[in-house]
Amino acid sequence: MRINLRQLQIFCAITRCGSTTSAGSALALSQSATSAALNELESALGTRLFDRVGKRLVLNDSGQALLPRAMKMLENAQQIEDSFLLPDAALNARLRIGSSSTIGNYFVPQIVGALRGSTPQLRIDVDIGNSALIARKVAQFEIDMGLIEAPCHLPELIAEPWLVDEMVIVAGCAHPLAGQEHVSLGQLQSAEWLLREQGSGTREEVEHLLLRHLHDLQDMRQVGSSEAIMRTLAQGIGISCLSRRVVADLLASGQLRTLASPLPPLNRRFFMIRHRDKFISPRLERFREACRQAADQADTLRHGLSHNASPTSSSAP
Repeated sequence: MRINLRQLQIFCAITRCGSTTSAGSALALSQSATSAALNELESALGTRLFDRVGKRLVLNDSGQALLPRAMKMLENAQQIEDSFLLPDAALNARLRIGSSSTIGNYFVPQIVGALRGSTPQLRIDVDIGNSALIARKVAQFEIDMGLIEAPCHLPELIAEPWLVDEMVIVAGCAHPLAGQEHVSLGQLQSAEWLLREQGSGTREEVEHLLLRHLHDLQDMRQVGSSEAIMRTLAQGIGISCLSRRVVADLLASGQLRTLASPLPPLNRRFFMIRHRDKFISPRLERFREACRQAADQADTLRHGLSHNASPTSSSAP
């Protein structure tokens, strides 16, 4: 056999880092050793795997074809190692978790905190991006598991329904609609909406929840993060539909207000995703269980808030 796992590991590291120098630093190798391994791999395969663009190495078509197979081989090798570890040793390792921005900013810290108390030896790296990007990284074995805000459409992934998240329509306290007791469907249709970018799970779910009732949003603006949307709303500009968890602080401070409308309660489902061929190691199973416990706690809190909510704070009339 002319190729080996070390060459594939270095190839994947170069893909992530963009250069042999950075990949060597990540793997504690010299730049010359990293370059030599790449040259050996390309020679064994009889093709170049990267295009040289300035000082960066960018995957070409051959590299793109190799990457998912290389990641899968490395994953299989890791599975073999994990299967022979003692239970305590299996937890003393590092997980690569990906999450969409809302989940990463407002839910993952709680999960990591709970795991630090119960499993202090487990180390977790968190990669945050929009849902479409996280799904692609899970599909290519770049991360062990993903937490996303919308259903996953990639056939190689398994999506497990996870947590129910309440969405609310909000505006800044100075916005004309914020002072109304009720807002009509026509006013919602003609309002200036601030929405996340295409590929965002929040954007996909908001469009799914709203368009079935409003059919058309006549004036939409695209903003790249929920934080930026909230700060813009607080200036009295536009309205939006965001997770109640995300806007809780600005609602409490009075900078934002929920808009009561004829729409029914707006809820969306978060999902845990993994590759169909992904081995569920003890450390990954421990993280999944922590996610399920967080979902149970969120459900309990959500039902409590719903039970205690006053009519004026509801999204229903």
